[in-house]
Amino acid sequence: VQLVESGGGSVQTGGSLRLSCLASNSLPNNYCMGWFRQAPGKEREGVANLDNGDGNTVYADSVKGRFTISKDNAKNTLYLQMNSLKAEDTAMYYCATRRYCTTISPAAFGNWGQGTQVTVS
Repeated sequence: VQLVESGGGSVQTGGSLRLSCLASNSLPNNYCMGWFRQAPGKEREGVANLDNGDGNTVYADSVKGRFTISKDNAKNTLYLQMNSLKAEDTAMYYCATRRYCTTISPAAFGNWGQGTQVTVS
């Protein structure tokens, strides 16, 4: 599967953005879809993931209550709604997949998209 992210941009602190991740085909129910981010000079980190089968979600502590991960099966699209954005949310955001939602670690995911830049100032 190929993934293409979009929706990034520049926003002021406290603003909102919605990122999209379009998959080239639908994924099996035992797959996990995740959002990740990497700021300059920092390691890539998991932001949120969603179980394609039961819809369960997991969030990093740093984004809980502000970000929401969701999907539209008809459009083969994963979303990340980001509210109350902070300067520390500035990063390149990526989506990726893996079988089973057992971890949010980026090292366990594959099929990475090219990323979309989010800048908060």
